[in-house]
Amino acid sequence: LALHPVGHPHRSISLHNFAAQLSTRFDHRGNAEDLDQAIALHREALALRPVGHTDRSSLLNNLALSLSTRFEHRGNAEDLDQAIALHREALALRPVGHTDRSKSLRDLANRLSTRFDHGGNPEDLNESRENLRCALTLLTQHDPHRLRVFMSLAAVNLSFHRSGLDGTGGPGEDTDSLNAAMHHFKAAANFVPGGLLRRLRASLSWTWYAGQHRHGTELESYVTSMQLMDVYMSATASVSSRQSAMKDFPSTLAADAASCALRSGDVCRAVELLEQGRTIIWTQMTRLRMPLDNLQTYSDHAAALMRRFRDLSSLLDRPPASHADGTPSVNVEAADARYRRLVEDWNGVVEEIRKIEGFSRFLLPPMFTDLQEAARDGPIIMLIASNLKSSCDAIIITHTQPPTSIQLPTDFEKLGKLVLELQEAIGKDASPKGNQIALIKALRKVWDDVIHPVVENLGGFAPRGSRIWWCPTSLFNFLPLHAAGEYKANGKSVSQQYISSYTPSLTALMRARRIHDRNPSVPFAAIGQNLPDGASFTLEGVEPELDLVQSLLPRPPTVSFTKITSVDATKSRALCALQDNTWLHFACHGTQNYTDPFNSAFLMRDQPLSLLDITQMDLSRHEFAFLSACETAVGDFATPDEVIHLAAGLQFAGVKSVVGTLWKVDDSTVKRLVEAFYTKLCGDGKMNSRRAARALHQAVFSLVNDKDNPMPLDQRIVFIHIGA
Repeated sequence: LALHPVGHPHRSISLHNFAAQLSTRFDHRGNAEDLDQAIALHREALALRPVGHTDRSSLLNNLALSLSTRFEHRGNAEDLDQAIALHREALALRPVGHTDRSKSLRDLANRLSTRFDHGGNPEDLNESRENLRCALTLLTQHDPHRLRVFMSLAAVNLSFHRSGLDGTGGPGEDTDSLNAAMHHFKAAANFVPGGLLRRLRASLSWTWYAGQHRHGTELESYVTSMQLMDVYMSATASVSSRQSAMKDFPSTLAADAASCALRSGDVCRAVELLEQGRTIIWTQMTRLRMPLDNLQTYSDHAAALMRRFRDLSSLLDRPPASHADGTPSVNVEAADARYRRLVEDWNGVVEEIRKIEGFSRFLLPPMFTDLQEAARDGPIIMLIASNLKSSCDAIIITHTQPPTSIQLPTDFEKLGKLVLELQEAIGKDASPKGNQIALIKALRKVWDDVIHPVVENLGGFAPRGSRIWWCPTSLFNFLPLHAAGEYKANGKSVSQQYISSYTPSLTALMRARRIHDRNPSVPFAAIGQNLPDGASFTLEGVEPELDLVQSLLPRPPTVSFTKITSVDATKSRALCALQDNTWLHFACHGTQNYTDPFNSAFLMRDQPLSLLDITQMDLSRHEFAFLSACETAVGDFATPDEVIHLAAGLQFAGVKSVVGTLWKVDDSTVKRLVEAFYTKLCGDGKMNSRRAARALHQAVFSLVNDKDNPMPLDQRIVFIHIGA
């Protein structure tokens, strides 16, 4: 700018560039002086472009946008009025036929809508809506900017509805405006050229407002949102980027969708929506591994289709007819035609994938009649915690009968408080003689508010002593459901009546029940690390634990036992053992990484064996894993319905049956539990992973009844069973 003094032909350009950089710095640092200086520079640049200059309309818009930004931060009505006046002048310089007229109409409409929100003048709202309607007619059917106009029209119509104005700006009940708003949200969500991410955000807005107003399109909005989420996550390249992306979206979307379906009385649809909208990251990874799983006859074709699907999905996320900076490309019609071909190709690839056995429902909601197969060996209880509904629900799924829904006597807020109570109670008064009163109080609440209403309804489906599976959502993921009870003399508890297992999803449980040819000799690897990299002390119980496990297993040829420990228990050796052995026992440090859950890990001698490492393996023929490490079944609070922890990772990688831990476990607990568990599991010389849940149940009961050597309550309930 200093090199372009007053009178220089390029001074206006330098003023504009300097103002743009100051605006960017203001966006990042919030220094009001930067914004004020940017506005002053924009004014000077505009003064150098008098009426008749070709750049004047653009400079008018630039100044108007900066003034609007200052209004948003300071609330000075003069800034907003001036911005509107500048937008009007810019619009006048862009008559019908001008390429930027639609943009000027949108800019003016949005400022008028803002002024209505603050001043309440119905004329502003009417003019805003008219301008948006005109802007829409000027855009081609495949112009990506249509999506933004749809969203602005939805917002304006919501303003009409909230203010009680009718379509002409007069007072009245305007249900037509609410219907129009939902129509425009829907149009934005279904507008393919708008790009996947923008469509998904539009659909989530539709879901939010339809839910707030209990509109008739609410359920449809949830279905659309979850379908778009599925496609968007399919186009996201890496596991870690998917997990990061999930944090940007509502964590209770699936549970909210299921609650909506329950309100409409459609319990089967609620189950379908829960299954579609949860464990999305794991579902995507399963799809990527599909050529390795029963697709040997056409694995090359299947793999090629999946690669093509991801590539096309990624291309569809880039709106057509625009450059990287969002400005329109020169040849709009050619870009539109290219985008239409991409959509056709994408649809064609999806249809081809659906022809592959087992993938007929690819990117389609699962059917309840198919999901019911998960309850073949016992009822499944799905627990729904919706943030948008005043109560929580349970759904009991059986193999042959219709599902049963139960409204639970709690809500999302109470559930959150209960989770905190439990976390604070773990470890308190944890000596063998300690009563752990706080923990007992919390477990009683779990019984009263969650488990007891379910158990009362289970009698007709599951006889006493049979197996049941818990499939929790949202905050329910952080409750030890299997340990709930009255905790008093002759009191009731779930463990007295049923053998509890957990499953992250119905599909995961069905996959865990697939039967593979078994080796005549069971390959069993015991992996222990007593002094991992960076540790300040030795885990003294690791070596004795592995020796104990070996002593309790059947002798060769029934079991082929491999022990990897101490300096040999490196990451690479552990990975090889994971691949080569279908039965596994880990004894080591385990860590749950709450910031990046895919970096949760078993700590080896040289470097961690992370969850991300495990997810890249095919363990589809693996039978069982016992995780004798801390926090191996603890999820992530940011994305609870993705169930991202070590135990779930092993199951999704293919292991049928997994025993994991909910929190820190003591060495003395591990020794006693391991001995009791393997005695119950294979004391008769047979190896069957289907016995694991019952063996764990019986082992815990034997420790509870050991009056001579009592164990703290939090250690009796720390282990859980996941899977078949």
